[in-house]
This record gives sequence, structure tokens and C-alpha cells, in this order.
Amino acid sequence: MKPEILALIPARSGSKTIKDKNIRPLAGKPMLAYSIEHALASRLVTRTVVSTDSARYAAIARQYGAETPFLRPAEYAQDHSTDLDVFRHALIWLKEQEGYIPDLCVHLRPTHPVRDPAHIDAMIRILLDNPQVDSVRSVAPAPETPFKMWFRDENGRLSPVVVTADIPEAYNMPRQQLPATYMQNASIDVVRTQVITGQQSMTGHVIYGYVMDENFDIDTEEQLQTAAAGLATRSTRPVPQARYCFDIDGVIATLVPSLQYDQAKPRHDTIRLINHLYDAGAYIILFTARGSASGIDWSEETRRQMQEWGVKHHELRFGKPAADYYIDDKMIGLEKLAQLFFDRATGEA
Repeated sequence: MKPEILALIPARSGSKTIKDKNIRPLAGKPMLAYSIEHALASRLVTRTVVSTDSARYAAIARQYGAETPFLRPAEYAQDHSTDLDVFRHALIWLKEQEGYIPDLCVHLRPTHPVRDPAHIDAMIRILLDNPQVDSVRSVAPAPETPFKMWFRDENGRLSPVVVTADIPEAYNMPRQQLPATYMQNASIDVVRTQVITGQQSMTGHVIYGYVMDENFDIDTEEQLQTAAAGLATRSTRPVPQARYCFDIDGVIATLVPSLQYDQAKPRHDTIRLINHLYDAGAYIILFTARGSASGIDWSEETRRQMQEWGVKHHELRFGKPAADYYIDDKMIGLEKLAQLFFDRATGEA
């Protein structure tokens, strides 16, 4: 018998950091729509339900093909409400009202609009093929190692976050010699229904880590721009042929304190967008004001970073050149650039 697999997408209406985040327009669609489309594109998901406390959100969800058989009670739509609260409510309602009990539940957060539906099916298959596993959780390589993180007490004394007998004083070891660590990226979780209802847990005891390279979870405006860039790199629509001028710091590289640009780190999602434009035939110019205030020559370091980070470009300039579009923190942001792709492709003004 074919297993019954429920994709549940929680989408409450309250949001403190970004107003109406779950339906925020992103590259031509409300953000919620992407997760619904991912669930519907899965070959193994048999039912797609959105759990929301808002009739407005429910109408949008239905517009994009999801079911909204209930509105979530207010007590399960608060800042402190847990995933377990949301899933238990949905499963109890579906069982009592419809006699419906899925074998597996797929948790798709609408705040992660960039994902490959093939990953959903791959994670489902892991759980179907491994009865000893309680859940599968998507993870991404951690950008910082917890072996070099500390707790600080009220007296200012430090104690390491991670203590292991296998690696004494791990915080003094080179990063390259420390174990790889991963962080949950909030993209996809697959869990057995009996784990939720029986163990009162969203993971159970045996958790399989499914590794992804990307993390597009959105909680800030900056992360929203990163997701827009991620969507743009996946688009096969035509790219406007023009000169694109990208500021380096704050767009391609992270901002650093005290203008110590050698400490800057790459923003890989932005770099993927730039390389997508470059490969599509756009003319890419990188520019920076590094050293304009201090008089320090950052040209060699900047060239080294662009080469090491794999940023495809035609020109690198120190100063602001002429271009059709500027992508920096004062002009076009990454979200607007992604929207531009969609507007040009569909002929919308």
C-alpha cells in the first residue's frame, strides 16, 4: 500500500521582524507560495495542507493549490508556540474530523522559499527505507565551529561551549583539524507521525542528517534579499542584457568593523547570482570605495578575494563607474534585482 505522506506548511500571520513575512512578495509571488509549489512538485507527498490562523493567508494558500481544512486556534499561533503544538493540533484535527492519519509528516517552513523538491523525496525515501530512523532533518555546514565558542559568566570568565575528551583544548586547535559541524537550515524535516503523537517530539531519538549546501531561511530583510538572489540563480528566464555594477562590501562581502577588509567573508548566494548574470551574457562590473577614506591600498587584497571566492566579472574598479544598474545598499537591492528578472521575462511593468 502506498504510504500516506502529509506536507504541512505552518504559516501564522504574526511576525515581529518582517510584517506579514509569510506572504511577503518575493520575485513575483507571496513567499508562502514557494513551499506549496515544492510540496506539490514532490512525487511522494500525497497531501499538502497549510496551517494558518488567518483567513487571508488561507485564501492565498488555496490559490496556489494547498488545502486549508481548518484555521489554527490563536493559542497555537503565538511567538512561543512550538512546531510540536502546530503539528499535534493538525494531526488531531485531521484524525477527529476526517479519520485521516498519515504515515509521515513533511515540515516545510514558508520562510525557506528556495529548495529543490527532489530533496523532499530523497529525505522521505530515507525514512521509508530505514525503519529504525525516527526523523530526517536537513542541515548545512556550520559557518563557524562551535569548538571555538564560549560561554561567559557574570564574572567575565569563559568556559568552552563544546568539551570533549577526544580533543583536549579544542579551542586552541587549528580549525582544519576540528570535526566538521552542521546546523539545521530549516528547509525540510520529515518525521514519523507516531513520533509526534506517541513520543510528543518532532524528531524522536534517531535523527538522520540530510546535508545541503544552502541555507535560505528568512528572518531579516537581508536574508530576504539573499533568498531573492537564490531564486534568481534558479530561474531559466532571460536575463536583461545590460551592465550590472555590484558594490563589494555589504553585497559580495560581509561588512567588517574598523574597515579591516582582509577579514571580510564571501556572501556565496550573491556570488551565485553574479555568476548567473555573467554566464547569461551580462556585463559585470565590481566596484569598491576601499581605502578612499583611510588611504590604505586594498587593491591586491580585493583582487585576491574576488579570485579566491570565484566572482566572475569583466571589470574591477576602485570608485563608482557608469552602469545601467547599481546593486548596493543605497540603490537596487538583491530582492529588487530578482524581481527585475521576473518582470522583464513576463512583460510586466
